[in-house]
Amino acid sequence: MRLLRPLLCGLLALSLCTTASATEPKPSRVLMVTQSAGFVHGSVRRPDGEKKLAVSEIAMIQLGEKTGLFKVDCTQDVAADFTKDNLKNYDIVMFYTTGALPIADADKDYFFKEWLTTKGHGFLGFHSAADTYGDYQPYWDMVGGTFNGHPWNAGDTVTIKVHDPANPLMASFGPEFQIRDEIYQYKNWQPEKVRVLMSLDMSRCKPSMPYHVPVSWIKKYGEGKVYFNNLGHNETSWSDERYLKSITEAVKWIRGDIEVDATPNPDLSKAQEEAAKAAAAAANAK
Repeated sequence: MRLLRPLLCGLLALSLCTTASATEPKPSRVLMVTQSAGFVHGSVRRPDGEKKLAVSEIAMIQLGEKTGLFKVDCTQDVAADFTKDNLKNYDIVMFYTTGALPIADADKDYFFKEWLTTKGHGFLGFHSAADTYGDYQPYWDMVGGTFNGHPWNAGDTVTIKVHDPANPLMASFGPEFQIRDEIYQYKNWQPEKVRVLMSLDMSRCKPSMPYHVPVSWIKKYGEGKVYFNNLGHNETSWSDERYLKSITEAVKWIRGDIEVDATPNPDLSKAQEEAAKAAAAAANAK
């Protein structure tokens, strides 16, 4: 069996399965890809020779079972499992990946041109999903940007400003929050195509850089939907209730259970760019 399904949770003493009532919506099927063709993050590293699931995989399986919203299959073998035939079994794809994954060209074309453009389908990208297919334009165009270094490392505490704390996807974080996690900066950034939900507050981060660093955003992709969140490098992020609640609400949005404004907000990115320049200048003047 290539795909690791929730039944394996029983082997880990992590079975939290609940029986949905007949009146509840059918759970969405999720394919979670945690394959690394580059750096292997601890949150996706499977211990004991892949006999056990990684921290992020366990977190998503448990979250799906707890909420009753989705059921997760996990794979680190995209050549076998990220195929046109198999994708037809799923409503949502999650990526916590790195590098140029060995997905066949025909399967990539199907994913971008047909699967993801379908209503009710969606893509959730976590952390290094932005460090995947860095030179493949259809991918970074879909995600919204490409990894371009991380001046804020795994041991650094950063302050993040939430731009719309009333948004269900952001409500759990409040107007601002602090977290210790690795934060990426981006190239191929396209503010005209995304709605930024939260960003680094450069006036309260070290180093203070003179440019906008978004942390989470959403966008429409045809009739499909895309949610990206930079958090998740540190294993502790996968037990952070704020993060898990945000993911839960993102799944609800993709399913159509809630309405969320995904209108691009490039003016916000422009304003954040100017604020970052001012913050960096002030920091350098000290």
